[in-house]
Amino acid sequence: MAALTPSRSVFASTCKTVAQQCSRRPVAVQQLAAVPVARQVSSSSAVQQEQDAFGSSQQPRPRWSYTPERMKGPGFSLNLVKDPRRKQWMVNSDPAKLDAFYEAFLGQGGARMLSEETKWLAVTHKSFDYGRRGYNTRLAFLGRQIIALETTRSILTSPVLNEPTVDKYGRTPYNHAALANIDKLIYTQPLDIMDKTKIARMGIDLGLLTVMRWKPRMPEDLESSGVVVVLNSTLFAVIGAISLEKGAAVAQRIVREKILKRLGA
Repeated sequence: MAALTPSRSVFASTCKTVAQQCSRRPVAVQQLAAVPVARQVSSSSAVQQEQDAFGSSQQPRPRWSYTPERMKGPGFSLNLVKDPRRKQWMVNSDPAKLDAFYEAFLGQGGARMLSEETKWLAVTHKSFDYGRRGYNTRLAFLGRQIIALETTRSILTSPVLNEPTVDKYGRTPYNHAALANIDKLIYTQPLDIMDKTKIARMGIDLGLLTVMRWKPRMPEDLESSGVVVVLNSTLFAVIGAISLEKGAAVAQRIVREKILKRLGA
């Protein structure tokens, strides 16, 4: 019996503790029930503060015009610039100026071909605002494929390539049905037409450089900062955006009429 005394005391204390917890259960239930309400109030207050900062929910600010508060850092940057003047770079924020570029590039009504957010996204490079407002990399990839396909098609269907050649000795080339689908040997390549410098010059003539949103590494030297590549990718992104919203047929027509003709293809 003496050996069982400690076990009985442990058992008795355990039962007493369980009884106390059961008597406190209503209070604990009330506390647990109050937790979701407190979280809901706190989240709704955060949303209300965000709406007060950016305007009412009925008239929200456009996504392209501001950096979301939750994507901003704690107030300092790890990007240390040797020359502080290189951090100063102004970009376009005037919708009328952007619409003027689309009108010049796509023709009359070009400013209404894309939605407002897509128009700004197509001209936004990933270097602008650290990519926090979206950027056009994927649109540029899509547009590059469409332009490359149309350029190759224009070369293969050009009259110069398909016109019969006259041999001074009166010889005729051998023709056979099995050879009809073989690619013809041509000296003109798609890269000869879609030259990066030509496309960049066309973009500058259309006013793309004044509406393109990007941050050059060296504002005093745009060429070394890669302005040619950024201009190319931005034009590709516009074509990709048209294909995304209007379809591939419309994008291919724009490439033939607005790009290849300007490049002399």
